[in-house]
Amino acid sequence: MALEPRGSGPAETGDHPVVRAAATDEVVGAAYAARAEEYTAALGSVSAMNPPDIQLISAWAARCRGPVIDAGCGPGHWTQLLADLGADVEGVDLVPAFVDLATARFPTVPYRVANLDDLARPDGSVAGILAWYSLIHLEPERVPLVLREFRRCLADDGTLLVGFYESDRLEPFPHTVTEAYSWPVDELSRLVEDAGFGVRHTRTHPNPKRPDRRHGTLLAGAT
Repeated sequence: MALEPRGSGPAETGDHPVVRAAATDEVVGAAYAARAEEYTAALGSVSAMNPPDIQLISAWAARCRGPVIDAGCGPGHWTQLLADLGADVEGVDLVPAFVDLATARFPTVPYRVANLDDLARPDGSVAGILAWYSLIHLEPERVPLVLREFRRCLADDGTLLVGFYESDRLEPFPHTVTEAYSWPVDELSRLVEDAGFGVRHTRTHPNPKRPDRRHGTLLAGAT
């Protein structure tokens, strides 16, 4: 089975057994640490990403007027893209191996280890947060906590861009690395709004290479 994105976007490669486990930080961190180099080789470059995702993230970054966080940056390629576009950006990730690899590959960009529910930034200090497939392994009851942390860190004119797996109902699925969740757009939008955002735009689309996977994007502004 192909590797699947976490912090990257819909792309496929490889052939490995699925790992199923409860989606705690410890389990997710260990699962990605064990495959960090493989994951980086397969999915750790912008050239491996879908052009519409690149265009979307680039256009979003151009509208951010201040510091940006790539929350769940994985191998760091989106963080580097944002830096190349002129953003004052840092990448944060749960997995130290990803942070080490990203720092080695993109030494001019700051990366650090952090949990999504504790970004260690002052209140209202960032203009944008990119959460690109980085919420997918969170147990659903933890998602509101992370979204509230995002809102705490965002300035009042800041924006949040989320990439996620989309489905008709909230459900776990056997992501190649470790168990993940797909979300109905309306249900995820409600949680985002409950955390203090206004949802500005959502989009869903299929993955032609994986008919069993649908993808979604959500843009929200702080309210």
